[in-house]
Amino acid sequence: MNEETANLFFDVVERLEKSILARDCPAIVVLEGERRLVLSDYDYLRDRETAVAFEHRVAAKALEIGTSRWVLAVPQVWIFKPPSTIATRAVSNHPLREGEQEAITWMSFDRDDGVDYGRVAYARRPNGEPVFEEPEIFEVGIRPRESMPGFTLLQELIDA
Repeated sequence: MNEETANLFFDVVERLEKSILARDCPAIVVLEGERRLVLSDYDYLRDRETAVAFEHRVAAKALEIGTSRWVLAVPQVWIFKPPSTIATRAVSNHPLREGEQEAITWMSFDRDDGVDYGRVAYARRPNGEPVFEEPEIFEVGIRPRESMPGFTLLQELIDA
């Protein structure tokens, strides 16, 4: 991840961490092109169709402003299933179950540097306040599925 994309990434993660602290859970994307544009969607995690519709709208805006890089981040619950499967679900007010971890799932794209994706795991103190870990970038062994946040956006902009 180059320096410009890293700066954009930290901007998005900081925005989402502040939202999570305020007990909000939107998807947040920042597009950088002829200008910087921040978009969010509170219904993103409701269902797959809502997420795809948001990413379609983001792709249209990205093309409109000549986006050269973007970062999308979404709070989710990661579910670790043996031997090596990871699933996700929407965050909720219900307690986590065995094998679950709250995390910010993210994907970045830079026209010159390519795609990166990963997560920022977090745990909650007894009072419910989240404590965020350092960001992880996945380099090997994990491939994003169509349900990964940012997948639809990436495909639309690559095909454009």
